[in-house]
Amino acid sequence: MKNDISKILVSEEDIAKKVKALGEQISRDYEGKNLLMVSILKGSIVFMADLMRAITIPAKIDFMAVSSYGSGVKTSGVVKIVKDLDIDLHGYDVLIVEDILDSGMTLKYITELLKARGTKSIKIATLLDKPARRKVDIKADYFCFDIPDEFVVGYGLDYDEKYRNFPAVGVLKREVYTK
Repeated sequence: MKNDISKILVSEEDIAKKVKALGEQISRDYEGKNLLMVSILKGSIVFMADLMRAITIPAKIDFMAVSSYGSGVKTSGVVKIVKDLDIDLHGYDVLIVEDILDSGMTLKYITELLKARGTKSIKIATLLDKPARRKVDIKADYFCFDIPDEFVVGYGLDYDEKYRNFPAVGVLKREVYTK
């Protein structure tokens, strides 16, 4: 697996420090609020697990699975809900937890969908922000790392369902995904 990575963009240690700091910030910002963290599966599961442990205030969690990539490397632009939330969103301050904010198309769709369900507030926390690829007007309220326009895997991010368990964020060698 490591041989398929051309370079490490973000180390395990840097991720741990940033996630801890982000958890502290979110804890301050949401003190006294009705926090519901919504993890967008599958990519955000590793980030969600670490982030929720770094948050020191009461919070509920739920999961949503959406698909817009298939097995390719570019978004199709069509968002399909594979698994919807179990919790009624009325009265919750929702924090969408995502692995990467890339084109923004999927997150824009999810944000609008969840707003329409009666949330008290809605914000986005993402591990990685890739503004060079943005196609819609959306920004993360919280993010750990701003990254260049490269195809990254690890720490939950995948290519064809592989590399999610790589503990850092690395750039996948082009020959791996252009075969």
